[in-house]
Amino acid sequence: MENAIQNEPVRQITLRERLENRALRLMVGAIGLLPRSVARAVGAGIGAAAWRLLGRLRAVGMRNLELAFPEKSEAERKAILRGVYRSLGWEVGEFCKMSGYTAEQASAFIRYDGLEHYLAAREKGKGVLVLTGHLGAWELSSFYHSLRGYPMSLVIRRLDNPLVDAFVNRIRCLHGNRVIHKDDFARGLLTSMQRGETVGILMDTNMTPPQGVFVPYFGVEACTASGLARVALHSGAAVLPGFLVWEAAEQKYVLRFGEQLELIRGGNAAQDIVANTALFTATIEAYVRRYPEQWLWVHRRWKTRPEGERKLYS
Repeated sequence: MENAIQNEPVRQITLRERLENRALRLMVGAIGLLPRSVARAVGAGIGAAAWRLLGRLRAVGMRNLELAFPEKSEAERKAILRGVYRSLGWEVGEFCKMSGYTAEQASAFIRYDGLEHYLAAREKGKGVLVLTGHLGAWELSSFYHSLRGYPMSLVIRRLDNPLVDAFVNRIRCLHGNRVIHKDDFARGLLTSMQRGETVGILMDTNMTPPQGVFVPYFGVEACTASGLARVALHSGAAVLPGFLVWEAAEQKYVLRFGEQLELIRGGNAAQDIVANTALFTATIEAYVRRYPEQWLWVHRRWKTRPEGERKLYS
């Protein structure tokens, strides 16, 4: 598998890619041997180190929080961002342990909330589009759902290192999940909907036109993928939010499924796509506002600007 990844043209794997892959495997293997509490603590330590060492990402996070929460003080924003690094660190620990989890083990620290919404949407038979984002433990989310007998497809971007991409996808797909790469987005999604399957879509990253349209996110226009709206309107598939978030009071993750979203159908296809993309983005925003310390603020979400607008990042 080192010289070619399935369905990809053969290309030479570089020494750097081999070393990166080896280092990742060693890290995952080593942390995976630790008790879960220790693995999460190690992950939190990695997150704390990243907070201190990666100044550029820290600056992006603070800028994003300034845009999203202008009413908060710098100290409050900094506290949120520190929480983000801790949350990401915990996810590192969970990912390293993930391949060894059984449904019984994982259910000791993960519970469902709103599973009935997902099951009702699936029963309609037109497919389910799970609206999600980089909030909480998104990698663990679909993995746990597959452990419980509900495998799904995941729309993801290929990682630059094909060896790392294959390794990560192998873990993601241990219990029946499948990967749909973004370069095969529309066809893969429509095929899955025709089969009545479930597909999870991370819809909270910066895009560029024409794949993206501008809709408000925390009151600032953000270029957002419109493919989910296009497919949902065309296929009649159910769309509902799904996020795995950490509930500190319970010391557990909760996989929350919201009610099916009512699509906007005003008769103008272009306007309906923008309106539903705005609806989906507002839904994500509502979850992020509830759990701000668990969203990926270090991503330049508002990088693409409407024509004529100034850049928001230095």
